[in-house]
Amino acid sequence: MKRYAIVGLGSRAELFARALAASPRAEPAAFCDHNETRMRVHNSWLGTAVPCYGPDGFGAMLAKERIDVVVVCTPDHTHARYVADALTAGCDVVTEKPMTTDLEGARLILAAQRETGRSVRVAFNYRYNPVHRRVRELLAEGAVGEIGSVEFSWLLDTAHGADYFRRWHRDKEHSGGLLVHKSGHHFDLVNWWLGRGPETVYALGGLVFYGEENGRRHGHATGYTRGTDPAARDDPFALDLESSPRLRALYRDAEAEDGYLRDRNVFSPGITIEDDLSVLVRHRGGVVLNYHLHAYSPCEGYRVVFSGSEGRLELDVRENEHAGAAATPSRALLIRQRHWEPPEVVLDQELGEGHGGGDERMLAELLGDAAPDPLGCAADHEDGLRALLTGLAANRSLRTGEPVGIDGLLDEIGASGHRSRE
Repeated sequence: MKRYAIVGLGSRAELFARALAASPRAEPAAFCDHNETRMRVHNSWLGTAVPCYGPDGFGAMLAKERIDVVVVCTPDHTHARYVADALTAGCDVVTEKPMTTDLEGARLILAAQRETGRSVRVAFNYRYNPVHRRVRELLAEGAVGEIGSVEFSWLLDTAHGADYFRRWHRDKEHSGGLLVHKSGHHFDLVNWWLGRGPETVYALGGLVFYGEENGRRHGHATGYTRGTDPAARDDPFALDLESSPRLRALYRDAEAEDGYLRDRNVFSPGITIEDDLSVLVRHRGGVVLNYHLHAYSPCEGYRVVFSGSEGRLELDVRENEHAGAAATPSRALLIRQRHWEPPEVVLDQELGEGHGGGDERMLAELLGDAAPDPLGCAADHEDGLRALLTGLAANRSLRTGEPVGIDGLLDEIGASGHRSRE
């Protein structure tokens, strides 16, 4: 029985807290957050009395509660310090993606891991999605020969996509922007599918839909500050915390302690992240990824195409026909077409809940309840670094207008030896 501490008790922590409470191999032994209300909410949901600590008591908590593993679910820019301190205290770590948001955070984590030899696991749950696993198998079998290029387009609708512009993610200093926070999932998938990491990155994009100026230009601007304001009542972009008991308990009822607003106006000032992004990545070995993230689409889903020496493998996932539609199961269509042959439907199926069924499988593996996985779904600090570097290089390319070499970033953090693993 391992003892786990969860640091950061926002909505994502619920996934881990419930799994720990139900596991015969693990137990939630401590919570850590600067907001006591949120920790009390999670205890009430679990029907437990897990000891609660503030950030200043993090180190003492690890010792007093005899913590084996720390689960980090705090805002992204704070990950590095918690990960490094937990490793130094002799704990293993499971961290939400991204592993961190900048080169300094990566340097801190890598140094602590190297000094302690402890485990860092990054929660890349999309690897565990059964459809993504099937893609990995087919590529490893050479189903379409040697891969030359990958096209990857991800659409976030105006419900899901807008949510990144309501909360702390809207500040690039806190999230690294969507290229780090959201696209990190996708960059990791491509790294895992191909079995190799990035070499050179070039990016274009900007904030073209959300934000104060865009809202005025497109006729979406309203004068309210947050979703609970009366003026937001008829705005489809507004989030009504009062209508969700779960969000109200975690955020609305907790505001008095820290002033954090979960329901900001997506057309208000202060947004520093982009909402429409295109990235070209040359991977080691020469495969080129053409990636696009669109955060204000009328529908939601994604499409990935692998072009190989013997044909094409195409994955099309439909998640939502339009924002506001009744929830329906996601559906995946995977097609292989070899040269001179008609297309073959490899699978056409509904996907499970929680990132296509990935959450459940990931938690089982993290808590020691899953069978050995020959596909290598478990992501460590090296995998976290590769996905992060793609996003950081893309952000730098946005600023400079120039392609960015990954080796140069590795040199900046003193991690040039990590090239050898590609």
